[in-house]
Amino acid sequence: MKKVKSKKYRDIIETARELFWKHGFRRVTIQEICEKSAVSKVTFYNYFPNKIELAKTVFLNVVQEGQEKFNDLIQENISTEEKIEKLILFKAETTNNISKEFLNDFYLGSEKELQQFVEQTTKKAWDSLLKDYRIAQENGIFRNDFNPEFFLKISFKLVEMLHDEELAQLYNTPQDLILEFARFVAYGISPRNK
Repeated sequence: MKKVKSKKYRDIIETARELFWKHGFRRVTIQEICEKSAVSKVTFYNYFPNKIELAKTVFLNVVQEGQEKFNDLIQENISTEEKIEKLILFKAETTNNISKEFLNDFYLGSEKELQQFVEQTTKKAWDSLLKDYRIAQENGIFRNDFNPEFFLKISFKLVEMLHDEELAQLYNTPQDLILEFARFVAYGISPRNK
């Protein structure tokens, strides 16, 4: 991904992320993105040929930000418990205001090109994360008997579970369900100090 430093470019990206998180991909229009980010359509098309390419860029930025944050947290000189808490807080920040429409459009949507991109990007990110988990095991941050592949498989199941209407009704927002999953994976059902 090329790093473009233009304020207008960043405004488009930030606005698109906010709108996609809130309304999904299909409902958001280029016009709406341009109006909210205070750029012209000409400026938009100077950076992106279409809304799908913008959505790919937004998604890729989020994935890369997550990988960088994970690596930074793993390197911090704090306890494993503190690292896990910070990872969960980061998950809360990145899923804030995430909507069912976003999850449906990006993971199950009718735009096959976008859906394939999300699947491929997610797979690459998980492959990288598996390597990072193994390094964390070697450094004593995670249990030696922890199986990163198991974590990967159940994480993919989470995406399926997000579309289970009965499960979704147990939580006020998709973010609440995602955080419940993150806490469950990190702590099981054991009580913990807050």
